[in-house]
Amino acid sequence: MATSSLTAARVLACPSRTASRLAPRSAPRFVCVSVGPSSTPPSSSSSAFPATAKSGSCCGSGSTGSVSAAAASAAATAAPPATSTTAPASPQLSPSLTSAASEAAAYAMANPPRTDWTREEIQAIYSSPLLDLIFHGSQVHRAVHGNREVQQCTLLSVKTGGCSEDCSYCAQSSRYDTSLEPGKFMPEDQVISAAKKAKESGSTRFCMGTAWRGATGHTDDFNKVLGYVRTIKGMGMEVCCTLGMLTEQQAVQLKEAGLTAYNHNLDTSREFYPNVISTRTYDDRLQTIAYARNAGISVCSGGIIGMGEAEEDRVGLLYELATLPQHPESVPVNLLVPIPGTPLESQPRVPIWDVLRMIAAARIVMPQAMVRMSAGRLGLSVAEQALCFLAGANSIFTGERLLTTANNDKDEDAEMFQLLGLLPKPANLSL
Repeated sequence: MATSSLTAARVLACPSRTASRLAPRSAPRFVCVSVGPSSTPPSSSSSAFPATAKSGSCCGSGSTGSVSAAAASAAATAAPPATSTTAPASPQLSPSLTSAASEAAAYAMANPPRTDWTREEIQAIYSSPLLDLIFHGSQVHRAVHGNREVQQCTLLSVKTGGCSEDCSYCAQSSRYDTSLEPGKFMPEDQVISAAKKAKESGSTRFCMGTAWRGATGHTDDFNKVLGYVRTIKGMGMEVCCTLGMLTEQQAVQLKEAGLTAYNHNLDTSREFYPNVISTRTYDDRLQTIAYARNAGISVCSGGIIGMGEAEEDRVGLLYELATLPQHPESVPVNLLVPIPGTPLESQPRVPIWDVLRMIAAARIVMPQAMVRMSAGRLGLSVAEQALCFLAGANSIFTGERLLTTANNDKDEDAEMFQLLGLLPKPANLSL
């Protein structure tokens, strides 16, 4: 109601107001009401927000809302005849104020995770108004994970360069003329030293990567990895590996050694995938993920944005991940770091708004996953990273390098944690 009408209504409900105070204003012939729940469901023609009278709500004098004879007489003298006795309808909630993100978030906070998403549903969530999407991503994050804990992980390349694959984004491919020189398999003392340093710096998960198509054909080095896993797990850290494609037996061996998680990214949507890599199929990747999951290893799988894909491809990646038989334990969101000499060397930087959409949508459709800011975080300001945490990210890679690309310095991350009030997430050795 208009301000003048609300004032008049309050005076009508309060007999102590004098007629002279009423004279300059028109006086609607109803008492002040408040919107509240009703025990009787509204009819199809009534408002979804029924109006109910509320005792003492107008002036705090204990009035019951009834109008005294004197006040009613004064109001009748001061006010022109009413043209209608029908009170204005209560306001209706506009459909435009709801979004797919709000509905999906409400479901996620009250139910077990879904694995039967449709692509259309995820598209609608991803396309929700940005601030709405961020807000509801934050809601789900706080409800499922708490609001301040962030997992810190360290990634080490134990075998760098010389890979036979043709991943268009990767400096380690032998098919591209990059400045990276292939290295030998890293010895145990160096790996364990790096793991100890990572733990001292606050990391609770240590990840080891090799530039292989797969572990098959690298039996001796694979056995060394098994030994590294046992030792690092014995240090009280979670342990992750990314070794390319696995066989079923290799997955079982890793589990028996104590591996916490296996990383195998899908990279992008099934449709866009052939534009990125031709030496390994999308189903090859899904098969390795299945072997790891069936062996009882937690799955770490995400992708890269900024490779020239369309919005529907980002939605397609989320769809593939969110409809796996079990959601990944971790979902890395990588921002392309263009490497000179690779086919994607000229790709532009991903706008922060696209990053936020990806993180918030991932948080809503996979509520229990750790959503990890991975490659490309170095290009984000602290303010931009804060928005990512707000949208639902709760894991980062820390340390000076991620395989072959630069990463945020541990001291910078420590300052950011202190500034934003973030808390290091303890290791979960039960995984």
